[in-house]
Amino acid sequence: MKPQEFFPIDERQLRQLRALVAKGEGHHLEFKRKAAFPEKIIREMIAFANSKGGILLLGIGDDGTIPGLKHPEGESHVIREALRRCSPALPLKETFIPIGKNRSVIQYEIAESRRKPHYFIVSDQVKESFVRVEDKSIRASKEVREIAKRSQHARDIRFHYGEYERMLMQHLDQHHTITLKEFTELSGLKRLIASKKLILLVLADVLQITPHEKGDIFSLAPEAG
Repeated sequence: MKPQEFFPIDERQLRQLRALVAKGEGHHLEFKRKAAFPEKIIREMIAFANSKGGILLLGIGDDGTIPGLKHPEGESHVIREALRRCSPALPLKETFIPIGKNRSVIQYEIAESRRKPHYFIVSDQVKESFVRVEDKSIRASKEVREIAKRSQHARDIRFHYGEYERMLMQHLDQHHTITLKEFTELSGLKRLIASKKLILLVLADVLQITPHEKGDIFSLAPEAG
């Protein structure tokens, strides 16, 4: 089997690639020039799987240029080795797209996973998870991971509407958003208990969570507004 970079160009496939690149990076699309730092690429893939899925293009510049890869099979091997550090294993589709001059782009399609959250194994004691927010992949909080895990099996979630829930709703009526830290201070609850209440309300579709590097933001779900 001859190397992928010597495959004939598929003009239709190439047009589709150019149209995709023209959209620019976003919630479902990420560009990487090459696999010099494979761990970063795997984190992006994990973020897509833990969110709504996406496409990662290897061989594309941040500015939208398409230099391609001179040795795509070598880059692919590097990625496959790094994928061994994902848990659970990350399902994806890999496609080589020849662009001419013995160069190719590798397209990785990552669907929203049914086994989330996925983790990147840093060491025996440390593992990290990521989610996609707009055009960035950020580290997922404990709350985001728990919601991702339980939402796949959530059915008819019930909760007790008591003093703390009323306090929370009054705050949201006035301020529209709240963080876990703010809810803990407002309610006087221990952080773990406050976290559980917010998670339950998200699973019950009363609240929605917006992941943020400086602290997740909770607000009323559209259906509850």
